[in-house]
Amino acid sequence: QVQLVESGGGLVQAGGSLRLSCAASGRTFSRYTVGWFRQAPGKEREFVAAMKWTDSSTYYTDSVKGRFTISRNNAKNTVYLQMNSLKPEDTAVYYCAADTSPNAVVTREFDYWGQGTQVTVSS
Repeated sequence: QVQLVESGGGLVQAGGSLRLSCAASGRTFSRYTVGWFRQAPGKEREFVAAMKWTDSSTYYTDSVKGRFTISRNNAKNTVYLQMNSLKPEDTAVYYCAADTSPNAVVTREFDYWGQGTQVTVSS
């Protein structure tokens, strides 16, 4: 089992950058597929990015490709989401997620979730 705690959210102007962090508990975190999701007010939660633990391949939703980068530091049990060229439409609560299945990058089904961190992008 793993517990996830996000940090790094905040208020930023359009065009700016933020780096979200997700600290995980658990000795075998390196064998978890990890992902980031977001939920804007009045909208359903949507997939943002994921990284498969088997080969570190990455997946992104089209709207963030070229602007966001998911990465991980297994020695620190931490996952990151570097967000550049932020837009007002990126405003949402961002959630970190983890799952033991490599296929989670495709199914978008994750068993473990953090509490979320707010990202607000002003125009």
